[in-house]
Amino acid sequence: MKRFTRNILAATILACASLPAVGLSALAETPKDTLVEAWQIDDIISLDPAEIFEFSAAEYQAQVYERLIGYDVKDVSKILPGVAESWTVSDDGLTYTFKIRSGVKFHSGNPLTAQDAAWSLQRAVKLNLSPAFILGQFGLTAENVDQVVTAPDDRTLVFKTDKAYAPTFVLNCLTSGVASVVDSKEVKAHEANGDFGHEWLKTHSAGSGPFKLSAWKPNESLVLDRNDDYWQGKAGFRRVFIRHVSEPATQLLLLQKGDIDVARNLSAEQLKSLDGNADIKLENAPKGSVWYVSFNTLHPPFDKPEVRQALKYLIDYDGMANSFMRGIAVKHESFIPQGMLGEIADEPFKLDVAKAKELLAKAGLPDGFKTTFDVWNASPSTDMAQSIQSTFAQAGVQVEIIPGDNKQTLTKYRARNHDMYIGRWGTDYQDPNSNAETFAINVENGADAKSKTLAWRNGWQDADLTKLAQSAVTERDGAKRAKIYEDLQRKHMEISPFAVMFQQTEVPAMRKNVSGITWGPAFDSNFYWTGKKS
Repeated sequence: MKRFTRNILAATILACASLPAVGLSALAETPKDTLVEAWQIDDIISLDPAEIFEFSAAEYQAQVYERLIGYDVKDVSKILPGVAESWTVSDDGLTYTFKIRSGVKFHSGNPLTAQDAAWSLQRAVKLNLSPAFILGQFGLTAENVDQVVTAPDDRTLVFKTDKAYAPTFVLNCLTSGVASVVDSKEVKAHEANGDFGHEWLKTHSAGSGPFKLSAWKPNESLVLDRNDDYWQGKAGFRRVFIRHVSEPATQLLLLQKGDIDVARNLSAEQLKSLDGNADIKLENAPKGSVWYVSFNTLHPPFDKPEVRQALKYLIDYDGMANSFMRGIAVKHESFIPQGMLGEIADEPFKLDVAKAKELLAKAGLPDGFKTTFDVWNASPSTDMAQSIQSTFAQAGVQVEIIPGDNKQTLTKYRARNHDMYIGRWGTDYQDPNSNAETFAINVENGADAKSKTLAWRNGWQDADLTKLAQSAVTERDGAKRAKIYEDLQRKHMEISPFAVMFQQTEVPAMRKNVSGITWGPAFDSNFYWTGKKS
């Protein structure tokens, strides 16, 4: 363990070019102007905001890029200005006009204009990568986006929708990462074969945020440098160094030794071990992220509703919640998280082996069956998988766990090549449709579908639930809209191929001299620039 710790410290010194070349013994404390984190960041696939759709990358994106608008992290119902200082909605609900603030500059020094904002949205739609469906919900296509998203002048952006939606739905979508504003001049200078600079931006940055990319080594490290010209003021840290440390035990050791400032993936037991440690403090940050197990209905026997329901009765929700998930999650069985419009607290499932056996027999599988389970090889995913493997076996369902890094398991999942998958889904924007869209809507179930939601990934399509979810986005009455989501979740729980289990509470463990970091309700609302060290 000591040798591994020293290797991490050596890598930290190499990555932080400004650090003095001192002996390891002098690194009992990290540099005052540098935030050093240990975190599992092997899910990062790309750094292009038109492609980012993973937790760690979304947090990176929030440090480097800005959006037209944002939301209050303490009250997500409140929309706040971003690089757009104000906005209006037409009486017919079809046109949104944003006034871009002056004086904002990209890291390159280029001024941020409405043309940059318009091109960024157009680019995301035309590239049509994973998060593009968020914008496509409003009728934006590669063929029409240049006409419906326009910049009549440097300070004005016009965004038109195909029908009148609930204004909060439209605005919430524009707070999502796919709406990040990129430096169009800089990115266009790196275009190749009509790719809108995508290959270049996968490993570079072109934003206006408080930090800019310094270096990224996949599965190793991510380094950000301060943008001293940031329009909201200089960040408290000159540099942020994030080291990929997969083992929570190693993260804990590094934190206790003072070799890192923040440990991001400690288990409930490890967090408890820090009670009474005067040098370390914990912060509880409820997240809108839910953990779930999904069953691929393209692979029998998961195409049978009785099988899917039986498996939901073979999960020990309470046992996990009261052991290794205690403190880092709360039991939650519906896809809309607590704190959001339309939330429900129903818990229809619990471990009931007899009930599960009855349902399996009804499906023609009285002796169970064999299957595989793709799992990110990190805690708590592996802990949940092992618990599920054990309880499934009680009804004759034999599960082979296939571990892999997050990039591997995600790639397989997105290709619909899994049997079972354990995942964590975070809202892309603070509106219930963010989760309803992905868990319940599947318009096209073919391999070439335009919108590849989680329902699509599991080959599941229900026309009635799709129609019900779609109806909610045009309902302007908040109470009626909430009722639609409540009904939708209850029907979804019974028939879908998803077993939602927990809602996450993020608990970053920090050295006592770190303060001010914003830990918001989503990973793209964690902000380092507000923090500092004393």
